[in-house]
Amino acid sequence: MKDLSNENIIHIKKEGIQYLQFKRLLEYKDKIQHCYTLKDIDVKNKSKESEDYKKICNALNLNNENIVHPKQTHTDIVKNVNESNTSADFIEVDGLITNKQNKILSLVFADCTPLFLYDPAKNVIGNIHSGWRGTVQKIAKKAMQKMNSEYGCNPQDIICCIGPTIRKCHFKVDDDVKDIFMQAFNDESIIEKGEVIEGKQKYYIDAVQANINMLKECGLKEENIIDSGICTVCNCEIMHSYRAEKEQSGRNAAIMGKGDGSNFPF
Repeated sequence: MKDLSNENIIHIKKEGIQYLQFKRLLEYKDKIQHCYTLKDIDVKNKSKESEDYKKICNALNLNNENIVHPKQTHTDIVKNVNESNTSADFIEVDGLITNKQNKILSLVFADCTPLFLYDPAKNVIGNIHSGWRGTVQKIAKKAMQKMNSEYGCNPQDIICCIGPTIRKCHFKVDDDVKDIFMQAFNDESIIEKGEVIEGKQKYYIDAVQANINMLKECGLKEENIIDSGICTVCNCEIMHSYRAEKEQSGRNAAIMGKGDGSNFPF
């Protein structure tokens, strides 16, 4: 079985499930808990969704009854999670932030970019779904603004960990998507000209770098932006990837919660 551990990531195998964790966020395991699930968990499968959430929450010492899971529709909307929310507050929402102890922020992915956010100064967490549409709508920037307006977070204190996502090696697009990225960022360095297929020029987009550049512009320190370096398509045998599996693809979950982390293995 492939091990995806690297300088920034630990690949955990325990209690019959596998997931990834960031070494940087594990430095705060007395305050927060997080993970990115792999293929043995599929939160798209409604018949086993609750069972799978229970498995992963048990592994992280979290109560799965406290999961907040929005209906994601590739928006740029980031919502604050508090005690008075109802499920109606989380329709067409692709980002969550909170300072509440008993809220578990859960988003689902199958190539889009997960952004795990933590401000250790204010003890505020965030979980952002930044697909290519969310990236060009600058949802990462809007999350930074929301953390500042709701909780007074200083961008220089915020840590952002970038989870597994489709990388430049597989994010091949036509002129229409290339032009949208150029309009949004005016940055040719994130776009590489590819081959011509059936008379159409192809391009490769580095959406991860686009997010990194955006986060730096927001005021995040370079050392506080940690990239997993993992491509979902390259590793589709161990994680769900829509580009590789199309409609058959399941969904990986990115989870952020607050707690004492007493069940952490490290």
